[in-house]
Amino acid sequence: MKAPESAAAAGSGPSRALPDDGDVAGLGKGGAAAFLAPALLLISVFLVFPALWSLYLGMTNYRLTGSAAKNPQFVGLDNYVNALSDDRFLNSLVLTLLFVFGSAVIGQSVLGFAIAWAMTRVRKSVRAVVEFFVLLAWIIPSSVTTFLWYALLDRSNGTLNAMLNTGNTAWLLNYPMESIIVFNTWVGTAFSMLLFSSALASVPPTQLESARMVGAGAWAQFRDVIFPHIRGHILTNTLLITLWTFNTFTPYLLTAGGPDDRSNILPIFIYQLALNDGALGQGAAISLIMIIINLVIAMVYLRLLKERKS
Repeated sequence: MKAPESAAAAGSGPSRALPDDGDVAGLGKGGAAAFLAPALLLISVFLVFPALWSLYLGMTNYRLTGSAAKNPQFVGLDNYVNALSDDRFLNSLVLTLLFVFGSAVIGQSVLGFAIAWAMTRVRKSVRAVVEFFVLLAWIIPSSVTTFLWYALLDRSNGTLNAMLNTGNTAWLLNYPMESIIVFNTWVGTAFSMLLFSSALASVPPTQLESARMVGAGAWAQFRDVIFPHIRGHILTNTLLITLWTFNTFTPYLLTAGGPDDRSNILPIFIYQLALNDGALGQGAAISLIMIIINLVIAMVYLRLLKERKS
């Protein structure tokens, strides 16, 4: 009669009890620290140190050449004040917001959803072909993609002029912002298409079928059935592509910010200011302003997501 009691006691003994300090893996504090050390080192070298160094540079007059390169002076918030009163910076900020709104919020979201919606009504073979070519635009290296678009928009032997019979129209000179908006939309649509395809697949078919049976049209189906299910996906997609587009440097390969700063979005403006003009301190300050804008955008979207969940 005592054997079961002994077994139970053995099973509940110290050898089988979880440690009180939460060390489930049994590494100990030293082992856990050693296990995390490589990751923490990489984060410190490639994230923490550059961030702190940029914060320091933004408060100095550091330059690539000259006396300020050897002995930079602390200038406090002067770089930030100068940036906010600089017409070139303000112009670049406006162009960046226009670029993000046109190519991300409107372009990629609308086109990505349109393709995903259209693919729900075609055969799997057709869907696979379309998804292949859309993904191809996303995975091709930026330099190759830019060269293809440069060949398309070239004023002398460009494919677009040949197709539209528009002579020697200089698309990149006459319409620089429109060109990079369409270019970025074409490059980034694949992400939105994949996310929306996954979202649409989660919509219960029975609800759509019920809507059709009561005579609901395409718009009514989207408004009353589809949109409530994918609203969270729309916010998530918009957040991600907005941040990515806000910080992309790829349009530099197409227009280099020109002509006359008409496509000089913030990442390009910082590059020109810090490396071409040598004003590293001023460039670092504007970089921090960009980070703050990114944080504000992220907080707005996260607040919207939180309100939706609540």
